[in-house]
Amino acid sequence: MLGFEALDLARFQFAFTVSFHIIFPAFSIGLASYLAVLNGAHLFTGREVFMRAFNYWKKIFAVAFGMGVVSGIVMSYQFGTNWSVFSDVTGPILGPLMAYEVLSAFFLEAGFLGVMLFGRDKVGPKLHFAATLMVALGTFFSAFWILSVNSWMHTPAGFEMNEVGQFVPGNWWDIVFNPSFPYRLVHMVLAAYLTTALVVGASAALHLMRNRENPAARLMFSMSMWMLLVTAPLQILAGDFHGLNTLEHQPQKVMAMEGHYDSHPDGAPLILFGIPDPENKEIDYAVEIPKLSSLILKHDLNAPLAGLDTIPDDEEPPVEIVFWSFRIMVALGFAMLGLGAWGVIQRLRGRLYDDGWLHRASIVMGPMGFVAVLSGWVTTEVGRQPYTVYGALRTAESVSPVEASAVGSSLIAFILIYFAVFGAGTYYILRLINRAPETAKGKITEGPIRTAGITPAPEEDPDAIPGE
Repeated sequence: MLGFEALDLARFQFAFTVSFHIIFPAFSIGLASYLAVLNGAHLFTGREVFMRAFNYWKKIFAVAFGMGVVSGIVMSYQFGTNWSVFSDVTGPILGPLMAYEVLSAFFLEAGFLGVMLFGRDKVGPKLHFAATLMVALGTFFSAFWILSVNSWMHTPAGFEMNEVGQFVPGNWWDIVFNPSFPYRLVHMVLAAYLTTALVVGASAALHLMRNRENPAARLMFSMSMWMLLVTAPLQILAGDFHGLNTLEHQPQKVMAMEGHYDSHPDGAPLILFGIPDPENKEIDYAVEIPKLSSLILKHDLNAPLAGLDTIPDDEEPPVEIVFWSFRIMVALGFAMLGLGAWGVIQRLRGRLYDDGWLHRASIVMGPMGFVAVLSGWVTTEVGRQPYTVYGALRTAESVSPVEASAVGSSLIAFILIYFAVFGAGTYYILRLINRAPETAKGKITEGPIRTAGITPAPEEDPDAIPGE
């Protein structure tokens, strides 16, 4: 397999499948909450424009949810095929946590999803709203347990080792609520909301460029701009807290993120850009701001910061990958903040629905939430290397005793099938997004189709254009 070892191929296969998987839950978590808000707003205000937006997005949610489930199931099988040692050693802890995710999250989502999608006319508006809330709650519970599992792998706590070398539970509270879990849960949920806001905003902007009087498009664009304005600053703040927590528990990850090959006893610079050189352990062509990294990480310009020169070479994460993925994530976060600020300025000027350049920028930013999520996960997971359970189990010790050819063959199959199946699903979602939301115009009331002089024209919906 072109000289690759089974470990390298297994890593790439898991990275490939998890990259496909994570974008769908990141979208469905935020979209489920958005659907709950739309449903509740319609229930309490009676304005049909909210239900039009709900019906527009529920189909897209159904497809994204289905692709997330399928990709998650496929990904989980790799724990047994490619990472059987990891599964055996960590199973007493991670197995129950994954089971809790199925029992408390997936069953809740699956139990109410059909009611949310098809049952409004059968159960009534109130129970339909309750079902939508349950689906949204289920997506949150899913994020809760999956982030708990993943966070424990980064900051393991509450465990003991048995006589055969397995991690066994000592204190479940410490396991579930491990040191990095609260920060990572907040960071991920906010990322899901931002991702959804950008997709909703891009879709609405597309339809506003075609018809600026479409009431559902105006509503969706307004709501997405509000969400960006509120959530983007919160995400930057949450990211700062998460970074401080990472510095405490995984210092070499932060060293790689910051590009600090050398220690800085009198204040570390913030390296904005540069080219990491792992052989000479330096950042070439660095553009930096003196002492700003110490101010951000220690809240003191002159605070000392240790570098990778204090870490053994075999425990250093791949600096080049972590360095750039972190910068992509941060840059996109500030771009989201800028888009939200642009939106509020145009709202105050009364041009929120008329600024073509704002709409074009929103369309360009539409997929950037997914890029930011992927960049964040690359930063997190690659920065944990060379460990699967940080400080306790190395990745090289976790792989199954399989041949490289076996892993390579399955990897090729995954690539071909994933691009075919999920490519088709993504294409279908884009087609759904390309269709304009239903408008009141053209809605026919009960009775015969109008012919000349027989029946009056259908009445206009008084709720055609929502307020800002």
